[in-house]
Amino acid sequence: MTALTAHHYGPDVVLFDDAFLASLLVRIGSPDTGTAEVPALVRTAYRRLLQEVLAREFPLRRQRAPTRMAAQEPRAFVQDALLCRETKLVLCAVIRAGILPAETCYEAACEVLPPANVRLDFLNMSRVTDSEHQVTGVRLDGSKIGGPVDDAIVVIPDPMGATGGTICRAVEVYQALGGAPPRAIVAAHLMLTPEAVRRVTKMHPGVRIYGGRLDRGLSSQRALASAPGAYPDEERGLNDVQYIVPGAGGMGELLTNSWV
Repeated sequence: MTALTAHHYGPDVVLFDDAFLASLLVRIGSPDTGTAEVPALVRTAYRRLLQEVLAREFPLRRQRAPTRMAAQEPRAFVQDALLCRETKLVLCAVIRAGILPAETCYEAACEVLPPANVRLDFLNMSRVTDSEHQVTGVRLDGSKIGGPVDDAIVVIPDPMGATGGTICRAVEVYQALGGAPPRAIVAAHLMLTPEAVRRVTKMHPGVRIYGGRLDRGLSSQRALASAPGAYPDEERGLNDVQYIVPGAGGMGELLTNSWV
């Protein structure tokens, strides 16, 4: 598993220190990278993220599996601790910037887990802003949820964890389903801010937050020189209209070439 960045946000926050992923994110956010290139880069980044989420969150089972060599040699089998094939995985596509990331995760998960135990849900959400363009909430306009999430691992791939509002609203939707609780709820971000971390950990303790990169470019010099979370009151990653700094400049717009 890849190295992690030390921080003071608590055990439910996982921040990666991965040169491959960091290099991808720089390309994704570069002004020299066009909209035709961004989707492929995001796919690669989310395959990398999902590998880490499954390796860290899924239960393991010692399993014995034959290879094609078994036709010639009865000892041709692999015995190892593998991802539990009975554990269910629910991926939530947020219809803003989350469709491509969630579909990528779905396809990747079906390569290592039984497809019958992997599900892709859809939540249609949009930001609610006031007259000064401040984000005041998240509106749920519709959903397609394939059933309960009892004892499942729920992963919400949300590329830009800006305010944390999308994740909080998605968690509320799944909590309202009733039934047994999921085994875990995971927010998987390419980039996220200290503001998002604070909001999600406060409103929904226990939700696991994964971040390819923590963006806090508007923080004080003292905070930037210290481990993330050391000076929470001096950390800031959102500008006045809730866009991430340094960020990538509007992931939803980049993925769809629809600048609204």
